[in-house]
Amino acid sequence: MENIEALEKRLWSSADNLRANSPYASNEYFLPVMGILFLRHAYSRYLAVKNGIEASLPKRSGKTRPLTREDFSRKSAIFLRPKAQFEYLINLPDSKDRAQAIINAMESIEEDYETLRGIPPKSEYPELDNDVLGQLLRTFDDPALKKASGDIFGRIYEYFLTRFADQKAHDNGEFFTPVSLVQMIVNVIEPDHGKVLDPACGSGGMFVQSAHFIERMHEIPQECVTFYGQEKNPTTIRLAKMNLAVHGLEGNIQKGITYYEDHHEMLGKADFVMANPPFNVDEVDAGKVKNDPRLPFGLPGVNKKKAVSNGNYLWISYFYSYLNEQGRSGFVMSSQASSAGRDEAKVRRKIIETGHVDVMIAIRSNFFYTRSVPCELWFIDRGKPDALPDQSSTPLNTKSKVLMIDARNVYRQVTRKIYDFSPEQMKNLTSIVSLYRGQKERFLNLVAEYLNTTVREAEKTFKPLEDFKKGINTLMSVMEPFLNSLAKDDAHGETLAELKESQKIFGKNIEVFQKAVKSANVAWTSAGRANEELRRFSEIIAPVAAKSRELGGQIDQIYRLALRLIELCEKKLNARENDFWAKKEINQSKRPLDEKRKLCVKQIGQVRYFYRQASWLQECFPDAKLCDIDGLVKLVGIDEIEKNDWSLTPGRYVGVAPEEMDEDFDFEETMRAIHAELHELNAEAVDLAERIAENFEELGI
Repeated sequence: MENIEALEKRLWSSADNLRANSPYASNEYFLPVMGILFLRHAYSRYLAVKNGIEASLPKRSGKTRPLTREDFSRKSAIFLRPKAQFEYLINLPDSKDRAQAIINAMESIEEDYETLRGIPPKSEYPELDNDVLGQLLRTFDDPALKKASGDIFGRIYEYFLTRFADQKAHDNGEFFTPVSLVQMIVNVIEPDHGKVLDPACGSGGMFVQSAHFIERMHEIPQECVTFYGQEKNPTTIRLAKMNLAVHGLEGNIQKGITYYEDHHEMLGKADFVMANPPFNVDEVDAGKVKNDPRLPFGLPGVNKKKAVSNGNYLWISYFYSYLNEQGRSGFVMSSQASSAGRDEAKVRRKIIETGHVDVMIAIRSNFFYTRSVPCELWFIDRGKPDALPDQSSTPLNTKSKVLMIDARNVYRQVTRKIYDFSPEQMKNLTSIVSLYRGQKERFLNLVAEYLNTTVREAEKTFKPLEDFKKGINTLMSVMEPFLNSLAKDDAHGETLAELKESQKIFGKNIEVFQKAVKSANVAWTSAGRANEELRRFSEIIAPVAAKSRELGGQIDQIYRLALRLIELCEKKLNARENDFWAKKEINQSKRPLDEKRKLCVKQIGQVRYFYRQASWLQECFPDAKLCDIDGLVKLVGIDEIEKNDWSLTPGRYVGVAPEEMDEDFDFEETMRAIHAELHELNAEAVDLAERIAENFEELGI
């Protein structure tokens, strides 16, 4: 995600190359690119687990058993023979037929994976020039793709559809599901057994994230669940099957239009249903679906064209009816659906009256990769109990309640156009659901995890702090001969005095901080994990978090003062004309000092960051019990929902959070950081200009 814009540019470059040097139309040539990406991603996952597998292989007579497909499947990766490995393809000499080599690689994989027969692209490659294929392979020999994880296929597939395909050929409601939202769905419904169905499966991202969830439980996905998918686009089905194979997974994915076809005959049989269906479709033939047993709540309205007015509630009905008596469903839905009126409201009322609507989560706009629309996550639980015991003797009634979470103010900005949830935001939202379900231990374990991480991150600051202190001392020692040649009342005097005083205070604060961290570490080893004990430890470690913030400000201040001192010496005291001024050595000391500053500030920030996560949870839920939080969460009764026109829009119930000052926002510290960066850029610009001038001089220009 963090490098997505750079990745897009590289992909665009590859596509332009193909467009200029291939017979393919703009909506066709993304498939051979996806084939290369498939091989790249497969090889990355292969390498990620290969060494671990080899280390655990049994030996006979001193010989290690050969690697097998099963070894990799158990590690959620794909087995590759040598000729199918990306390294082999990238190292082919120009004299070799790359198209045939790629075809051989695909056929090798098909031999080992029956479900992939005829799926990877092959016939497209002979149409491409050998040099073009070489460039394409090199494009995907990229560090960002080597480290890629999750549904990278879905992301890049959507990218190519968006940039190159004829947009009119695709429904406006169809777009790739952000990984954050898929993970949130998985966290809430916990698909850890049985049949997992996605009737609008796209590139298979729901299945991949479900598998990751099971892996985190130290289980093998193939032994726990069976994946079933349906998708109308044959090309997307091919991508989904490749996506599953890369992760060592298999799934029964059928081609079909879910409005009219149910190839898996899953009515009442699914343990879990998860999907991101197309939003607001208005051309479904009402005559064809009016007697569909998957629509137990009836049609959500028919227009003059005898088409269903809006398909959203067709999908919601499907998801409900596919579930068995204990099944759970989680899906993405247009934000319009939760408060839609007329016939849609009638269907919604019937669904709510079943008592199976479990959780609603509102998501802000800009989470989607190619659309700016807001949405909501719906969760249905057919096995929802009448009541759950909470942490006291009073049962928590859930059957007649819906948990409303307004997460529109919970996000992080990844790029200029894309938002998502940070891992900690995801965990925090999930912990609210845990409290709702009476799973107090999960909540406390998360608080304990954050507090423990705070201590561990604080310990990691020791070396960066010392490195920065040594770095500033080194810079000052290089400047010392010149500074000693000056009078105390020269232009530099005030800044030098301030810098030395700041260094002195900084050194003392490091000692205080390190002592507090060591004490906290000792306290943590004996601290209990009950709620009150965790709250007491949070108070113990609070000074560590506060001191880390102070140290961060001091680091930037010291660096800023050092830059100002250098500037004063050069501009007002003619340092460059003085033999005592070691310009080269100063620049050589200054650059690594800035790197040490950045590393140090970043590491110190981690201390405060994880402490804030624990504090937020403890402040919101001080008794480790679910409670209403203005602007965030409310447990709403069906009677209240009825009074609000059967609306399931979370924002309608949770209210507005009171405006709070960000206690971690420090205007002066922010300005110091901006000035420090500006000084750095100015210094680099001056340095660059001097080097350019020197080069021109050497050339006699």
